[in-house]
Amino acid sequence: MRDRFSCRRAAAGLSSLLGLLGLGGCDAGAPSLTIVGSYFPAWILCSLIGVGVGLAARALLAATRLAEAAAYPLVVCIAIGAIAGILAWLAFYRA
Repeated sequence: MRDRFSCRRAAAGLSSLLGLLGLGGCDAGAPSLTIVGSYFPAWILCSLIGVGVGLAARALLAATRLAEAAAYPLVVCIAIGAIAGILAWLAFYRA
């Protein structure tokens, strides 16, 4: 009876420790933006830039009818947006 209780207690302690280790990434040194007095992570801005560029790429592909020629136009637009977001991060927040 006592062994079962100690195993449960050890498992609960281990799961609590693993949960606390996940909080180690919350550091004050993360790049953030001040927008109307509130702090937002900088990755939000870069992801919004990526989404905007991806939507613009979709509109450009549809206007030039290149979307019909592309094998997977959705994947192409997502890749263009992801590249734009990553490049925005590198341009604005390079260490």
